Amino acid sequence: FFPQVDSANTGRVLASDAAVFLKKSGLTDLVLGKIWDLADTDGKGILNKQEFFVALRLVACAQNGLDVSLSSLNLPVPPPRFADTSSPLLLSGAASADVPWAVKLEDKAKYDAIFDSLNPVNGLLSGDKVKPVLLNSKLPVDILGRVWELSDIDRDGMLDRDEFAVAMFLVYCALEKEPVPMSLPAALVPPSKRKPVSVPGAMPLIPSSLSAKESHQSLPPVGVLAAKTPLTQ
Repeated sequence: FFPQVDSANTGRVLASDAAVFLKKSGLTDLVLGKIWDLADTDGKGILNKQEFFVALRLVACAQNGLDVSLSSLNLPVPPPRFADTSSPLLLSGAASADVPWAVKLEDKAKYDAIFDSLNPVNGLLSGDKVKPVLLNSKLPVDILGRVWELSDIDRDGMLDRDEFAVAMFLVYCALEKEPVPMSLPAALVPPSKRKPVSVPGAMPLIPSSLSAKESHQSLPPVGVLAAKTPLTQ
């Protein structure tokens, strides 16, 4: 991966080049920012080979639902995956039509019933309607924020029936003490949201045009909850 980013063979990688490359991991800007801060130890905006390896390792941790922290660096994880034809490793078979959806039929029926009980408008639920259901799980607000971010696949600030099922699935996983992943695994992307992509077997999980500002605007005010509601529990 390093020669791909350091094409001039200078032994270092500039922030701008690294950002373009790391975005292909499908992780959110927020997570990539954290990875950069940990890898760029002296804060110069340049990574040497060793620091770039740290960034790659943290990408792999995030893609496998592990904490993005230096303490995760020695944990065994598969190599990071990047959606790019020239990568040594393609996102193998990600979100292709043959991957069965992780949400089982009987669970989907249960989630659909909850969805309908929340009075969707034109088949969509706003963040305000979903928020009480999420809070009811008593999960930490930052986890719920990530659940929302992963389930609002088309980034419109609303959840349709399939996206709501993804949100519920992630909530139940978190309640079973399973870590909520940093990016949506291929098997969790609803079949209705799977787009044919030009790169065989690869699926960009975030639109590259989406700036951090825009993605924050589409999030419901789950993050501000802590400030508004004293979470006594």
